[in-house]
Amino acid sequence: MKMDKTSIKKFRNGEEPNDLAFWLTKTPLERLEALEFLRQQYDSTSKRLQRVYTIVKQK
Repeated sequence: MKMDKTSIKKFRNGEEPNDLAFWLTKTPLERLEALEFLRQQYDSTSKRLQRVYTIVKQK
């Protein structure tokens, strides 16, 4: 099942719908798919190599 990305709604500040009520209407599978979609978006923005630091104590 794919997430529907064709519907976009705009709301004024303070008039946003209740997110918790929205997500409680979704099945656990739909929630996981949305989470995976967001994770993939986040991962695609970090194309650089990860920096790793190692502290070595010298005598």
